[in-house]
Amino acid sequence: MTAYQDDIDAIQALKAEAGSSWDAINPESVARMRAQNRFRTGLEIAQYTADIMRRDMGEYDADHSVYTQSLGVWHGFIGQQKLISIKKHLKTTNKRYLYLSGWMVAALRSEFGPLPDQSMHEKTSVPALIEELYTFLRQADARELDLLFTQLDDARAAGDDTAAEFIQSQIDNYETHVVPIIADIDAGFGNPEATYLLAKKMIEAGACAIQIENQVSDEKQCGHQDGKVTVPHEDFVAKINAVRYAFLELGIENGVIVARTDSLGAGLTQKLAVTSTPGDLGDQYNSFLDVEEIDGADLGNGDVIIKRDGKLLRPKRLASNLYQFRAGTGEDRVVLDCITSLRNGADLLWIETEKPHVEQIAGMVDRIREEIPNAKLVYNNSPSFNWTLNFRQQAYDLFEKEGKDVSAYDRSALMSVDYDETELAQRADEMIRTFQRDGSARAGIFHHLITLPTYHTAALSTDDLAKGYFAEEGMLAYVKGVQRREIREGIATVKHQNMAGSDMGDNHKEYFAGDAALKAGGKDNTMNQFS
Repeated sequence: MTAYQDDIDAIQALKAEAGSSWDAINPESVARMRAQNRFRTGLEIAQYTADIMRRDMGEYDADHSVYTQSLGVWHGFIGQQKLISIKKHLKTTNKRYLYLSGWMVAALRSEFGPLPDQSMHEKTSVPALIEELYTFLRQADARELDLLFTQLDDARAAGDDTAAEFIQSQIDNYETHVVPIIADIDAGFGNPEATYLLAKKMIEAGACAIQIENQVSDEKQCGHQDGKVTVPHEDFVAKINAVRYAFLELGIENGVIVARTDSLGAGLTQKLAVTSTPGDLGDQYNSFLDVEEIDGADLGNGDVIIKRDGKLLRPKRLASNLYQFRAGTGEDRVVLDCITSLRNGADLLWIETEKPHVEQIAGMVDRIREEIPNAKLVYNNSPSFNWTLNFRQQAYDLFEKEGKDVSAYDRSALMSVDYDETELAQRADEMIRTFQRDGSARAGIFHHLITLPTYHTAALSTDDLAKGYFAEEGMLAYVKGVQRREIREGIATVKHQNMAGSDMGDNHKEYFAGDAALKAGGKDNTMNQFS
C-alpha cells in the first residue's frame, strides 16, 4: 500500500461517515491535493532541510569528495527555476541547496530601492524572501505532480496498466524541489535580542541554516569592500547563542549555524575586549591591536591604555573612535575567530577571503583543525573575485615554479583576450574547473556557493535580448535567443501559463464544479502550439 493510496482510502472512510452531503467529494482528488501540499508550515520545512544538511555534513566528514553546492537567488521564481533545472539535468536535488544573500536583498528587495550591503534594508525582507522561495518551490512540486496525475489519468483511460503502474511509482517516490536554504542574517541587525527575534522569523519561514558574521551591526560592510569593523569574541558568541536559542525554542534542535569571520580583510574594531587574566580570550583579541608603549608622562587627554606584561600600551585610535589592528595579523585573527566560534556553538565556518586560492584557505583550515579536527567551511565563490585574472596569475606563478619560460606573458595584464588560447590560460581554466573539488579535498570546504550569480545572469540575459530586439534583429532576437531555445532545450517556462498554475487551476475547477467547470486549457489555448 502506498501513501497515495492510503490517503485515498482514508478520505473514502471520512466520506462514508459524512454521508450524502459529501457525495461531490472525490477521495483521489483530495489525495492529489495532499500530495501537492506535503509541507504545511515553514517549521516542517526547517526540520526536513536541517535533517538533510546534518546528513550531508556527516557524509562529507566521511568522504571529502561529497561536498555540497548552491547558487544565490533573490526571487522565488529564480530559485524555483534553478531547482527545476537541477532536476531536469541531474535527475536529483541531492547535495544542492539555495543561498539567500543579504547583498542581493539589499540591492534588489528593499523598499528603499537599491542599497549598498550595509544592513540598511528592512530586516523583515529576509524572512519574507525565505517564505517566498519555499512558496515557489512547493508550487514547483504541485505543478510537476499535476503533470504526473494527468499522465496517470491518460494511462488509465487508455487501459495501459503497465504505464499506470510506472507513473504511480513516480508519484509514490516523488523527490521534492524543497532543499535547504543557507540564509544570511548579516551581522544580526542589532543586539543579540534583535538577532534572536529575526532568527525566529527566518526559521519559522523555513530556514534550517543561518549564516552570521562577526562585523559590528551598525558599521557592517560588504565582505569584499574596505572599512570592515569586527567585534570582540564575547559579542559574537552572544549572537551565536541567540540563534541557537531561536532554533531550540522552535523545536529545530539540529538547526545549523554558519559563523562567518571577516577578520582577514577587517583592520578595525569598534571596542576593546574585556579581559581579566593574561592570555584569556579578550587578552588574545587585544593582542592584535596596533599599539605603542608609553609611560605615564605621555598620557594625553582621553587616552585609553592597556596594561600587558607590566607595560603601558596605547592602542592606535582613529578619528572615528575605532581601533586599528596591526598589519599582517588577519590570518591569525581568522584562526582564533573560527576556533572560538566552533567551541561556542557554531556548526560551520565561513572565511571571507580576498581571492580564491586553495592553499591560502587550506593553510588557515589546517591550523583550525589542530584544535577542531572536523572543522569545515562554507565558502563564497564570489563574483567579487576576478576569477580569470586570479587563476591566470596563479598559473603564471606555477609555471615559474616549474621552470617554464613565462617571458611571453605580462603577469599584470593576463586578463587580456590575447592570452585566451595560450597554454597558461588553459591551465588556469582547468584550475577554475576543479577549484570546488580541490578546495573540498584540501581545504575542508563542505559547501560551495556563488553569492550573486543570478544578479549577474539576469543582467547578462537582458542585455543579450535588448541589444538585438531594439536594433536590427527585432522580434528575431527574442524568437532565436529565447523561445526557440526554450522549445528545443525543454525549458519549462515556454509553457508559461502552465508554469504559473493554469492547468492546476483547471483541475481544481473540475474537482469543485465537475462538468460545469469553465476551463482554460481547451483547443483554443495557444499553449497547445508547444505540445
